[in-house]
Amino acid sequence: MEMGEIDMIERSIEESRVETMHMIRPNHLNGAGRLFGGILMQWIDETAGLVAKRHSRSNVTTASVDNLRFIKGAYQNDTLVLIGKLTYVGKTSMEVRVDTYIENTEGYRHAINRAYFTMVALDENDQPKEVPGLILQNESERAEWEAAQRRRKMRMVRKTEGF
Repeated sequence: MEMGEIDMIERSIEESRVETMHMIRPNHLNGAGRLFGGILMQWIDETAGLVAKRHSRSNVTTASVDNLRFIKGAYQNDTLVLIGKLTYVGKTSMEVRVDTYIENTEGYRHAINRAYFTMVALDENDQPKEVPGLILQNESERAEWEAAQRRRKMRMVRKTEGF
């Protein structure tokens, strides 16, 4: 098998899953003493990019962000855990779900954010390139795939309406 053929072998969701951690420091805070949303958005984008890069085995770019929901604030010295995983792949694009949690000292996590990113794989000329298929291994993964298809359709409608 040649290198290009190996790159196109379907992969499971677990193969590209990414978990990153950050400790909130004073320079991450806004004027109200909470984690600045822009910092969190950067960390989420980086996590989504790593997931997409792992799956596609290529450079990627962020095409869109959906459902960036700030559920709860985070504060200085909180430990954040970001978990990114693929939910859907198209021809050149991938949808990545990133969940953000605060983890306490006992290891208990509670959700503070969820976002869906559309990432596009890029070739050496920064042009969209085909991505491998996604292996769905259980009912939960199939349900997320179906939900991602609905989100994709809504993105297409918004795009045609100029949003």
